[in-house]
Amino acid sequence: MELLRSHLSRVRIPEPTNRIYKEECCISFDSPKSEGGLFVDMNTFIAFGKDFVVWNYEKTRNPVYLHIRETQVLPSEDRPSKKPTRLAIGLEGGFDNSEPKYEQSYQLVILPDFVTLPFPSVELPEKVRLAVDAVILNVSAEKKEQVASWTADSKVISKHAMQLEQLENGIIISPSGWKCEKCDKTDNLWLNLTDGSILCGRKNWDGSGGNDHAVNHYMQTGYPLAVKLGTITADLDAADVFSYEEDEAVLDPLLAQHLQHFGIDFSSLQK
Repeated sequence: MELLRSHLSRVRIPEPTNRIYKEECCISFDSPKSEGGLFVDMNTFIAFGKDFVVWNYEKTRNPVYLHIRETQVLPSEDRPSKKPTRLAIGLEGGFDNSEPKYEQSYQLVILPDFVTLPFPSVELPEKVRLAVDAVILNVSAEKKEQVASWTADSKVISKHAMQLEQLENGIIISPSGWKCEKCDKTDNLWLNLTDGSILCGRKNWDGSGGNDHAVNHYMQTGYPLAVKLGTITADLDAADVFSYEEDEAVLDPLLAQHLQHFGIDFSSLQK
């Protein structure tokens, strides 16, 4: 328990704006039903399978994870199986099409030695109990994205999001009054998430829009991700993030962290 207490500063209690990934590894297809279960980083709330959780620890030095496992509940052997009496599925007398049931179990895991602690437990620090309860009770980001995909084109997580380089250049972005660094444009502006440059978007076929300064900056530097200023609000799911290398709108699960690097308090911004 003392080991966990020594890492309390690396445990965060999710806020309403945080996206919590807990159904599938962000790199592989591992899920809580996989043999190794799923590990949720209790600082970033991003999930990893057993083959990738050490990689995340080595990259972020976040040591505390919620380990989620789902084990199939087998039917009782004492329960008599009913022989179908009619050619039907899911109807009385027909074939049983009920989906298998799973039982969830949780424990805390501290890397790099995979020290395990039971959950729930009254011996855990209150901050940890609150953080884990919030992760378990909140709707997963995967489900939110699934719902969003019913009404809009589905976006995927950018391959650059998890290991995006951010320069320590001291740039702090003001909450308003933005202007392109290369011209006088004050709308259609994009913040490069690597170096904090604010540049205008692409020029449209009719001459409207920007002057291509943001995409030209990518061509010169290779810095791939940018977020459109004016779309950042407390609901980060609504922010427009674009990957120039992937040439499409993408999701950035670490957007809050990437914005905070440049001093942006997204919770106070409005469209």
